[in-house]
Amino acid sequence: MKIYQTNQIRNIALLGNAGSGKTTLAETLAFNSGLITRRGDIAGKNTLSDFREIEQHHGSSIFPAATYSEINDVKINIIDNPGLDDFCNGVISSLRVSDCAIILINAQNGIEVGTEIQARHCQRFKKPVVLAITHLDHDKANIDKTYEQLKERFGAKVVITQYPVSTGQSFQDIIDLISMKMYKYTNDSGKPEIHDIPTAEKSKAEELRTVLIEKAAESDEKLMELFFEKGSLTEEELFVGLKSGLMSRNLFPVLAISSKKNYGVNRMLDIVSKLAPDPSEVGTEKMIDGKEIKIDASGSPTLFIYKTSYETHVGEVSYFKVISGKIEEGADLVNSSNQNKERLNQINVSLGKNRTKVSTLVAGDLGCTVKLKGSKSNQTLCATGSTVIAPIVFPEPKYRTAIKTLKEGEEEKLGVALHQMAQEDPTIIVEYSKELKQIIIHGQGEYHLDIMKWHLDNIFKIETEFLPPRIPYRETITKVAQADYRHKKQSGGAGQFGEVHMIIEPHEEGKADPTMYKIDGKEQKVSVRGKEEHVMPWGGKLVFYNCIVGGSI
Repeated sequence: MKIYQTNQIRNIALLGNAGSGKTTLAETLAFNSGLITRRGDIAGKNTLSDFREIEQHHGSSIFPAATYSEINDVKINIIDNPGLDDFCNGVISSLRVSDCAIILINAQNGIEVGTEIQARHCQRFKKPVVLAITHLDHDKANIDKTYEQLKERFGAKVVITQYPVSTGQSFQDIIDLISMKMYKYTNDSGKPEIHDIPTAEKSKAEELRTVLIEKAAESDEKLMELFFEKGSLTEEELFVGLKSGLMSRNLFPVLAISSKKNYGVNRMLDIVSKLAPDPSEVGTEKMIDGKEIKIDASGSPTLFIYKTSYETHVGEVSYFKVISGKIEEGADLVNSSNQNKERLNQINVSLGKNRTKVSTLVAGDLGCTVKLKGSKSNQTLCATGSTVIAPIVFPEPKYRTAIKTLKEGEEEKLGVALHQMAQEDPTIIVEYSKELKQIIIHGQGEYHLDIMKWHLDNIFKIETEFLPPRIPYRETITKVAQADYRHKKQSGGAGQFGEVHMIIEPHEEGKADPTMYKIDGKEQKVSVRGKEEHVMPWGGKLVFYNCIVGGSI
């Protein structure tokens, strides 16, 4: 495979609500690039992205899948992500290593819950966003309503760059406002007939293109001067303005496609290859100490592991982004977290379930390797072991349940399986509660944990059941109690004598110190959340007073 330089690479995250067509689009992009000879489909359970048994069983993506495509001498790395928020770990890790997102919107349903959530993730990571309207070939497609919803959600930043002449069964013509041509599709080869815009659409197309040019010109002062001087912009100048607006998140270009029929997909890829930034244009990656490292092929070899996966017959697969320098097969690197030495015996690029061996990957590219000795997600490998990329921060769990095995003696086996799943999905937290004497698993939702149970039952062959977590009932001090003890011992020589008087009472915030005995001091305190107090592991608080009766020691 060809070695692509940093300026020839684009990293794209495919986002959208479940059912918006992300997996079908990834399949079509690979087909159009000649990477596969036949397109799979969801019903046939033979797509590149959804290659796991659980995904084929449920008919939807559960894990992010890395693929790629090639156009215009540009390699476009694509990460196909799940649409359900229960599996948000994939979206978050993908956005961390991507430089642009394509959000797919189903023209039948418009903006859905998943669309909103993933748009917020893009905003959090400050990622450029291209909007692609899909399912335009469906009878219930409503393009006008979809445009309205996009403008309500994203505001005046939404700019139409393509629109369909019609939708439903008659959908086959796309008006492209950048080239001012009509792309007519008559088969699923992805290759259109290119025509002049029909007279009936000319007025609408010119009106929308004027808006497009004005918004593009607003993104660049030089283009604004050219626009005022000439009253228009060339196609090349238009791309410059759109790219500037896209990268600053001041523009959200809207495209029109049908992934299933392969209409508009190649033109979308062509536009994205010209608009999306290459990794060096994005700039830098933050390190844990607050400093930044440049995405630069001339730097010291450094990679960041953004995902760890376990695959049948393969084992552990580590997916990474090359942050700096060049990563070559057989390279010796050091894990900055534990100082373990790692040798990259293999370097691969992923096409879903398929992997292609490569000799070198340069800064900005995405790849994977297998069977690292001691390196996991969120860890950095570099030449010196001194560079530590800031880790990905995942959301807190929203749902929890207790779990136990149905067969005795499989507790250790269950622990190993849960640890592996938590390594693969960092939003899963496994808690071994000594107090409750239960294993508590935390996840993003009930469906998230149901998928975990399916893996335990079917992949790991461990029969389990979910139980409600027990309530941690605790005894506490409810009233004042007093006791005393006298110690007296005399067995020759100096005798021993002492008295201890003790009062125990409930503690209340702001309560005054006791006055019955002289207070000689308080027990050493610890600082917790900015306050000095004794905090028990379960949340209770103790305050100790040292008192002396009748003098000092």
